[in-house]
Amino acid sequence: MEALRVLVACEHSGAVRDAFTALGHDAMSCDLLPTEAPGQHYQGDVRDVLDYPWDLMIAHPPCTHLSVSGARHFAAKRMDGRQQAAVSFFMTLAKSDIPMVAIENPVCIMSSMWRKPDQTIQPWQYGHGETKATCLWLKGLPRLTPTKVVDGREARVHRMAPGPDRWKERSRTFDGIAKAMAQQWGGTIDLLAELKG
Repeated sequence: MEALRVLVACEHSGAVRDAFTALGHDAMSCDLLPTEAPGQHYQGDVRDVLDYPWDLMIAHPPCTHLSVSGARHFAAKRMDGRQQAAVSFFMTLAKSDIPMVAIENPVCIMSSMWRKPDQTIQPWQYGHGETKATCLWLKGLPRLTPTKVVDGREARVHRMAPGPDRWKERSRTFDGIAKAMAQQWGGTIDLLAELKG
């Protein structure tokens, strides 16, 4: 298998980056925060490195101003421009020249502002007995196939106690999903050749 150049945008945990690295890919995470795990990481704005010749990008743009769970605050966020800025950033990632792109977000306004997601996945389809609907907008990639459907539908993420790190924990990618991305999308070099051909 040929190694892919993988950018994991807006990730500080290193979960997705490390899953690709473990399979021999040249993966780098990027976030405004430092990485929580040793590995290739650019601390800064992803737009600084977006034009590098990546093969694949998996992006986790901030959902604070997009997620429908915060709809009661939308009017204020539109008035001061926070929502427009969040939409613009999301679309910058979506319109990048990278041949294979996956953008993940919870159920959010991008379904109506841009287009519906290609897929919605749940942690319980990938070995974690929890619920957290995650939408995937895909370019040049197949839909993810569930790897380990398990019992349990705990809504732990939604019941987290308030605190300074709550947003970090709520946005963290589950290991089972990160591994599925690496295993299923990491072997897409033939698909890449078709896209570039």
